[in-house]
Amino acid sequence: MSKNTLEDRIAELEMRLAFQDDLINTLSEQVARQEMDIRELWDAKKMLHKQLKDISPSNIRREDEETPPPHY
Repeated sequence: MSKNTLEDRIAELEMRLAFQDDLINTLSEQVARQEMDIRELWDAKKMLHKQLKDISPSNIRREDEETPPPHY
């Protein structure tokens, strides 16, 4: 192997490593942003669920509010 070939291969590996480091950082930031978005969406879903529950109460009564079945 000639010296130039070895130096070229090392330079290419260094460029690839730098590119991979940059890509890993970019992906890590994206994952962090997505997690924040998911948390915000989860909180919004919980709030909407609560609002919906407050607006339209269930037609099913609680057990202590139910009338007993008829006795035949």
